Amino acid sequence: MIGILDYGMGNLRSVQKAIERVGGDAHIVANPEDVLRCDRLILPGVGAFADGMAHLQEHGAAQAVLDFVATGKPLLGICLGMQLLFDSSTEDAPSPDSPAAGLGVLPGIVTRFDEDQGEGKPRLKVPHMGWNQIRWSGDSALFAGLNQGDNVYFVHGYYCTPSRPEHVAATTDYGQTFCAAAHRDNVWAMQFHPEKSQHVGLGILKNFAQARDV
Repeated sequence: MIGILDYGMGNLRSVQKAIERVGGDAHIVANPEDVLRCDRLILPGVGAFADGMAHLQEHGAAQAVLDFVATGKPLLGICLGMQLLFDSSTEDAPSPDSPAAGLGVLPGIVTRFDEDQGEGKPRLKVPHMGWNQIRWSGDSALFAGLNQGDNVYFVHGYYCTPSRPEHVAATTDYGQTFCAAAHRDNVWAMQFHPEKSQHVGLGILKNFAQARDV
């Protein structure tokens, strides 16, 4: 069973429908006990970082996510769900030197795109919204059957920077090259929305749902 964590910040039904479309058995879960019963878990999310962490704490879901990661079973973070897995974010932070704390599953920080691209360059539109190409390195079970440069759908004003380069699973370009997907052990995360990325996104979700070595 694939659990989709309900902590009050996600587009749950669209993710559930996408998983079901590729043959996965998807259920929306909220109780920590139900989370740990899942074979695989998806942490979705739409909105601001601090709100997301507050909702996770209020629902008792923050510890449930950490406990699930410790089981070694596959977890997938999507959009805000990816960002919450990192150490911290400058979004809604008290100051640039005091970023808001995240779950700390993936070492690194979440920061905002800089609209100012330098002298003579047009200002960058933030949020980054629309279709963009992704590239990955090495053989990845999550991207099996896809083509380098396939387009996926993004909606975000902040991006993740892993502390360790080996945790960068895929990149894309928007004013700069940044991490579009991350991977560490049994944890995967992607900044784009696979449930909104048509056949490419469905292929990724199918791989997550079915691949033995994800």
